[in-house]
Amino acid sequence: MSVAQSQLPREKELDKVILKFQDKPGLLLGILEEIQNLNPQKYLPIEVLEYVSQKTDIPLSRIYSVVTFYAFFNLKPQGKHSIIICRGTACHTRRSKNLLEYLKTMLNLQEDESQEGEKLFLTTADNKFTLRTVACFGQCALAPVVEIDGKIYSHMTENKLKEIVKRVAAGRKL
Repeated sequence: MSVAQSQLPREKELDKVILKFQDKPGLLLGILEEIQNLNPQKYLPIEVLEYVSQKTDIPLSRIYSVVTFYAFFNLKPQGKHSIIICRGTACHTRRSKNLLEYLKTMLNLQEDESQEGEKLFLTTADNKFTLRTVACFGQCALAPVVEIDGKIYSHMTENKLKEIVKRVAAGRKL
């Protein structure tokens, strides 16, 4: 299958990444991470996974199991900005669910029936924000914890969250 869609990395780019990691330990993780970063929407479409499988002789089932195991890989397009809310025990007891509900309302996000359990993945209609949850960041003493565009924010409140999201939406530095 050819990867020729304009938003996806081109075969030439994919081949370059695959060659870069050839014969290196952990080649699959390195390949997938770099290819995901080439995609403007920071995700791995099935066409790309199939192409990697063909070029590396790694079964697609193995590639898919790696992508679904690690939380930093995405199978759906990501918004320009990423917001991740911790749902671990410490964060939960310090009201991270309230932060989640507040953000869903603020960003006008609605869950559909396909959402499973505590895992959440929602993107705004304008693709500006993706809201996700994780089981635990391992920052329990700082709960509740929220990550925005790769930066961890601790002892989060709705007011702090509102101000940070407004600054990010306006394109201002954090």
